[in-house]
Amino acid sequence: MEDTQQTVRVRLCQTFGDRVRERVALAALTTFRTGGPADWMLETSDPNDLVAAVRATRALGLPLTVMGGGSNVLVGDGGVRGLVLRMRHGAVSLVGSSGVRADGGGTLNGLVRWTIRRGLAGLERWAGTPGTVGGAVHGNAHFDGRVLGDMVTSVGLVDRTGTVSRVPRAEMGFGYDASRVQHTGELVLWAEFRVAPGEVGALRAGARRSLAFRKRTQPLDRASAGCVFQNPRPEDGPLPEDVPRSAGALIDRVGMKGRRVGGAVVSAVHGNFIVNEGGATASDVRGLIELCRAAVSQRFGITLREELIYVGEF
Repeated sequence: MEDTQQTVRVRLCQTFGDRVRERVALAALTTFRTGGPADWMLETSDPNDLVAAVRATRALGLPLTVMGGGSNVLVGDGGVRGLVLRMRHGAVSLVGSSGVRADGGGTLNGLVRWTIRRGLAGLERWAGTPGTVGGAVHGNAHFDGRVLGDMVTSVGLVDRTGTVSRVPRAEMGFGYDASRVQHTGELVLWAEFRVAPGEVGALRAGARRSLAFRKRTQPLDRASAGCVFQNPRPEDGPLPEDVPRSAGALIDRVGMKGRRVGGAVVSAVHGNFIVNEGGATASDVRGLIELCRAAVSQRFGITLREELIYVGEF
């Protein structure tokens, strides 16, 4: 075992130098503030490091997990085996007169601010969205009835063999909370978005409205991963006419707001948020998720599906 660890250490350090760290606590790097350590950790803002990491871990037979801002994920208490690559920051540039390209490791909120400052319209409704561009493309981030995939023109992907490709929007398989990379295991290097000229003041006003709505309806002052469940679709089953197809509303209707398991609590502000009120474990959160799912299923016959992504060992 020690020989294997030493081989991994040497190979990773040959590729990435002293930027690779061992046994890194992940809880502080996620918005849930839960989870165990990563065996190995590399933080970078360079998309080329992502390609190099895919190739290096493949050669070593080592699992590779990519994290961005740490939102929308629940890291297991047992930690994450292999290499965790944490993408931080990222470049943004103009593409012609009607497009922008953003590295996958940059924050979506940072991209929104960048476009607003330059009078470019189209992304302002996503102001305040946590996480990275890559994560938002992976999950096809949605807000106010719109999905981010509608604004995408193409995406740079690297597959698990280290092959890089440019994929047009039509081949990304965008859907509600969905994209093709969830099934293929490809990783987002960058994404290009269409934008249009806009008036800076109006764009800032639109961004402020989005931020105000989030502050009014979401527990932004608490540690959470964002929405836990996807909203149920018509094919998931019928609901009474007075019950909206909203996971948060269903959880509210079954009286789960305020329900607690350990340090994990269903938010009193929004039923589809579980918050860490201090000392919550990933097991606490997962146990509370199952209680919410069971309560909704028993009352409405609807089985809620997670929007949250599980990472590591539970």
